[in-house]
Amino acid sequence: MDKTFEKKALRERLLRERLHLPDRMARLDALQEIMRIWLVGRPDTVIGAYWPIKGEFDPLPALHRWKEDGELMDEPQRRRIGLPVVNKVHKTLTFHAWYPGCPMEEDAYGIPKPKDTEVVVPTLLFVPCVGYGPGGHRLGYGGGFYDRTLATLQPPPFTVGLGFTNGFIDDFEPEPHDQPLDAILNDNGVVWPVGPRGL
Repeated sequence: MDKTFEKKALRERLLRERLHLPDRMARLDALQEIMRIWLVGRPDTVIGAYWPIKGEFDPLPALHRWKEDGELMDEPQRRRIGLPVVNKVHKTLTFHAWYPGCPMEEDAYGIPKPKDTEVVVPTLLFVPCVGYGPGGHRLGYGGGFYDRTLATLQPPPFTVGLGFTNGFIDDFEPEPHDQPLDAILNDNGVVWPVGPRGL
């Protein structure tokens, strides 16, 4: 079977499953908690994330909490959250500052993006996973936006995939252009890197 067709069928199956998870709320709560704990002690002050679509996990509540926590430290930190804006010509992403209540507008794909906020450069980037496999490889929507963006960002950010346990594909074969992630979190904890604590 053609590899592209195989990937497309796998993507469609995982998206369908994700939208119909019977214990979805419990999984969302678990991953919010795991993400918040994972962020404790990270040195980053600018984190890139995404606006959730198609049943994706929403990282923004945990990140808003992280941002607020920075302001409560002994030495307060100004922490920033960035959401992606698509460059239609180069098909890459830049990240623009986001905060709750921030003015939003739809991008060319109908996904909300911050309106007229400044560009930020994340040192840590949370990436949505339709699926993921051994070695930190991710299955996305097939547009290649993250792979192209990660290939050009200097210095490269630390990349963390977010997904649910049903998205794990044990025999997933990455393609040459696929950029492996530095870490993957799901509703059970840290999936990658594989280690005593996964950190």
